[in-house]
Amino acid sequence: FYAYAPQKIEYAIDRFAMETKRQMDVLDRRLAESEYLAGPDYTIADMAVWPWYGGLAKGRSYNDAAQFLSVHEYKNVQRWADAIDARPAVTRGRMVNRMSGDPAFQLRERHDASDFETKTQDKLEAAE
Repeated sequence: FYAYAPQKIEYAIDRFAMETKRQMDVLDRRLAESEYLAGPDYTIADMAVWPWYGGLAKGRSYNDAAQFLSVHEYKNVQRWADAIDARPAVTRGRMVNRMSGDPAFQLRERHDASDFETKTQDKLEAAE
């Protein structure tokens, strides 16, 4: 409702903004107790949740929603999002099928591990 609805309906924006903030608070409190969602190790739980809440925490989702929702206040979520964002496999995964942003981080098709080194969009454009 905040980012995409053609009509800005205050009730809907307030309701879902508050629900998102409630979920961020639950996540923040859980991450105050452990490094990752399920405990000390990175698990499928983190892999499933990070694209949504990590993206929001890093300011990559829904235009300027991070500022609107004050996600900087959730310090444990920020720590968690930064830790996962720094993982090399996550960095590579975010490159695959990317069509916008820095061409050095766009790997539109991946068929082999070497594609990360040889077939990012900046390299393909330079070869043309």
